[in-house]
Amino acid sequence: MIQPRRKFLKTCAALSASLAVAQTFRAGAQADAAQAGGGILIQPRPLFDLSPWLYMQFMEPLGSTDSSVEAAWDYNRDDWRRDFVEATKELAPDVMRFGGLFSRYYKWREGVGPAARRPWMRNYAWGGKETNRVGTHEFVDYCRRVNAEPLYCVNFLSDGFAEFAGKPEGNRTGDAAEAADWVSYANDPDHAERKSHGHAAPYNLKLWQLGNETNYGRGGFAQAEGIARTIEFAKAMRARDPKLQLIAWGDNGWATEMAKQAGEFVDMIAIHMMNQGPPAGSVLQGLRYQAEPERAWEALRELFNSRLPVKLGAALAQLDAAGTKHRLAVTEGHLSLAPHNANPLLTEWLTGVHHARSMNLYQRHGDRVAIATAADFNGTRWTCTALMSQVPAGVSYLLPVGAVMRLFKRRNGRQGVKVASAPDSLDIAASRTGDKIFLHVANMNYSGATEASFAVEGFTVNSGRVFEIAPENPRQAIDATNPKVFEPREHALAAGDTFRWRFPARSVSAVELDCRAV
Repeated sequence: MIQPRRKFLKTCAALSASLAVAQTFRAGAQADAAQAGGGILIQPRPLFDLSPWLYMQFMEPLGSTDSSVEAAWDYNRDDWRRDFVEATKELAPDVMRFGGLFSRYYKWREGVGPAARRPWMRNYAWGGKETNRVGTHEFVDYCRRVNAEPLYCVNFLSDGFAEFAGKPEGNRTGDAAEAADWVSYANDPDHAERKSHGHAAPYNLKLWQLGNETNYGRGGFAQAEGIARTIEFAKAMRARDPKLQLIAWGDNGWATEMAKQAGEFVDMIAIHMMNQGPPAGSVLQGLRYQAEPERAWEALRELFNSRLPVKLGAALAQLDAAGTKHRLAVTEGHLSLAPHNANPLLTEWLTGVHHARSMNLYQRHGDRVAIATAADFNGTRWTCTALMSQVPAGVSYLLPVGAVMRLFKRRNGRQGVKVASAPDSLDIAASRTGDKIFLHVANMNYSGATEASFAVEGFTVNSGRVFEIAPENPRQAIDATNPKVFEPREHALAAGDTFRWRFPARSVSAVELDCRAV
């Protein structure tokens, strides 16, 4: 029995050696093909861990401008609309933020307790009134159903806007004590008031933002007072729960001093990627794009290049100047087109690559960006949202920005890695989990496909899949009659010593590569 066993082991060793040689040969062939033919070459060394909160959505009651939150509630069932919940599960956000300008006059106590006893409130920013039917419990319950971390923006003394202290309905500002009481209501295991409202278990809310667009427009806090109030609120809220993750306002030049002076009290610095609007006379204004879609495509490319990388770079430079390791939280930001937040272009695939480039930009800076979004969240009329709901009932579906965020969120790794080389027409962010490489690819070429091979340094690519959104018509739109038009199609990469894919014009794709170290 000894000789056959030795012979078997020798055979296994020989096969292993042959397999190793074959793997090394294939890896070399893949690297050569990538370098010689305009391929995609990945350096797989992990550069940073991607934040578990990177993909955020932003919910705000929008009053008479867009019935968003109220329209998402089914008053017949006294619960969230089923189609709305299911569509959000498809979107799979990491974080759901509640607040915005609405937080300047929101009184959290009006949104707790028996729904029938909650007072209506005036929506000063967006017109009309809100019922407060969706309060703390309902919002947190919804977030738990869709597996998103809730993020509340507190009433930060109305961001310094004194007008809210003297409204006909009363003083609508909220001080640090009010914010701290909200933390206790949400997170104190023994909080008597929450228990009396029928919620015995604490909500354990981790994420809170202090201030929203505090220095946008005239009337808000000056920088010195904004920083002082940030420290005041942070101390009061952490006294109730020291495990909170607090986000301070840092846009419009505040990031450096906010990080320097308040850094020990907060965890992240917020900016908003607003004002993504075209210059005067642009084909993107109004409906001119409909007659000139290719010009609109080029205008969107120019708009992206001139705005998002520039603003993000400036914010990161401000943090560098502070010598801080704080990460950015991009808690609002979307493509802004006239007519105000309701341009039909945002329902068409012409905008898909712009949205993909936005999320790729944030992910490539994942060592510095902890939270990001490319849209408002839900609406019934606004097109700058990720999710649209038919009213008064019907279906909820994802606009192009939501379809892109769904694709990238669902096909992503845990660690950022480097794209060493790629064709110029492809915008790519790469990540890794173990031996699997993920690529988020946007083909910026309007009229032509881009073919590329794949190679990963020190690895052999053994198989792969492509999940692709590539409508033939660049003006393909989505609405309630075709709510699934932007669902990705799955393709297997053809087997061989090298793997290649032809990315269609204007496409957005997620690529999964199964690799093995050589």
